Parts: sequence; structure tokens; C-alpha cells
Amino acid sequence: MDVYYFTEMPYAEFPESEAEKYPSMRLTFPNTYFDPAKAHDLFKRYLDEYQYAEEVGFDGLMINEHHNTPSCMDVEVNISGGILARITSKVKILMLGNMLPTSDNPVRLAEEIAMLDVISGGRIVSGFVRGIGIESWANNTNPVYNRERFEECHDLIIKAWTTPGPFRWEGKHYQYRAVNPWMLPIQKPHPPIHVGGMSAAAHQRAVAHGNGWYGFFLDPDATQAALKGLEEAAKRVERPGELGSLEITITPPGPVDADTARRFEDMGVDRLVVMRSFEDMGPRADAQAKDRVMRFLEDTAVELKLS
Repeated sequence: MDVYYFTEMPYAEFPESEAEKYPSMRLTFPNTYFDPAKAHDLFKRYLDEYQYAEEVGFDGLMINEHHNTPSCMDVEVNISGGILARITSKVKILMLGNMLPTSDNPVRLAEEIAMLDVISGGRIVSGFVRGIGIESWANNTNPVYNRERFEECHDLIIKAWTTPGPFRWEGKHYQYRAVNPWMLPIQKPHPPIHVGGMSAAAHQRAVAHGNGWYGFFLDPDATQAALKGLEEAAKRVERPGELGSLEITITPPGPVDADTARRFEDMGVDRLVVMRSFEDMGPRADAQAKDRVMRFLEDTAVELKLS
């Protein structure tokens, strides 16, 4: 079982009491609290953490994106993925992920992910997500068509990677006279596609279209329940043979010791994505937070025998 490291890259430079003055930290928390100079230092810290995770033996790194919130400064996984592709050399880069329904240009997304795969030497694991509801507000897209846009965008990206161009695409939400991306991925037929979600529909989507499924903040019991949901989905939809076995990736809540990791591995989890406690990522973080995260990476590597 592989072990990856993940941080939300939050902006943690304001009193926690300020957040309580507004309905939500997402969308409505004023950006007047944002200081680009402090964000500059935070980005250096988070990228240092990712580099160090590779140095101490982690198998991969995970990144995500959110918008209009201090809880995640990463607003574009294809940018942060490009940075990690250049400053690391061995680890896989799991992007969870590109929000397909909020994208107006699937072909551009296909090009960007392919470019990352080329720069990294074939280390990209491409996560496709629908995005939480707030992302539709932040990106000015109609949530009524969220699932439709996800599915059409997914299909167009896969076709752009696997079908020689130029070809024409006439869909409900996307139309192109000529699809002919010059940039194509190293991995064939394309980088692995991972999707998430806990609903029955999400499980069916993973079985029918994904190389892998991802669950966030799941303990072993919740993971077992999700695996049962995926088993039920496999009875209802056909899985194409070329997809192979469905890989399972889990982010557990909190640090993971060897016994807990063994429980996940025994139930068939292929990849654990660990993250440091929220105390070192949220408004309560202090000047020593980076040191604690670095020690966490070292201790996890020793506990799980990564190096």
C-alpha cells in the first residue's frame, strides 16, 4: 500500500474570531483579510513540506483546489501540479482535482493535464471532481447541469487524449469544430482517472469510468461501508475490462499508526493519503507549525516504514 501526503494549503493568518463574524468561511468571508506577502511565505512553507515528504520516503503527494475560501489557497491544481512536477523527481502527483462542471474548456484541461504528465515524466494521477455546491456559485455555473457537464467534459477529455485529431465535437454543453491537442500525455492510454463521492451515483460512476475511487476523512469503519457501496455499484453497472481493478484511495482523519495502516491495507485500500492535524493548518497555526509538520512527516515515514 502506497502512502501519500496532503495539505489543503490554507491561509492561516487571521484571528479565528474574525471568521465567526460571517455566515461561512467559504464565499462570503471578505478577501480584505488576505495579505499576498503572507501568502507568499505560506506557499513556500507548503511546497517545502511536499518536497520533504518525497525526501523522507512518501510514495506520492496529493493536491486539491477550492475557490473563494481561506481554507485552501490552491485555486488551480494544474498550476500547483506543474510546480510539484518540476521540484520533485519520483513521487506520484495525485490531483483531486479538476472540477469538470465549472470548466468551459475541456480541451484546454486535457492539454494542461497532458503537459503535467510530460513534465513529470508520467507521474500524474488525474482526479476529476464535480465540486461542492459552493464552487458553482464561485465559478458562476448553473448547478442544475453539474452532472451533465461533468460527464460530457470527462468524455471529451478522454477522447482528446486517445483519439487522433483533428475531430469535431458537438455536445449539449461543449462544441468544437476542431479538437486536435498537440500536447498528449506520456501515460497510455492516458493518466489514471480517479473520482470521489459517497453517493450511489458516485460509486457507479467510479465503477463504470474510473481507474480509482477516493474517500476523504474516512476511518476504517466508514471505509468498509464505502467499499460495500462500491461492491453494490459493481452489480448494477458494467466495468470495462481495460480499466482493470478499481484502486481505492483513502484520507483517514488524523495521523495513522502502523496498526491502523494495516487495517486499511487488509481491507483492500491501495493508497493512504495522510494529512497533519488541522491545528497546524488553520488560524491556530503558529510560527512552529512548519517544524511540527516536518516532524510529522519524519515520524510517519518511520512508523509506516516508508524509507
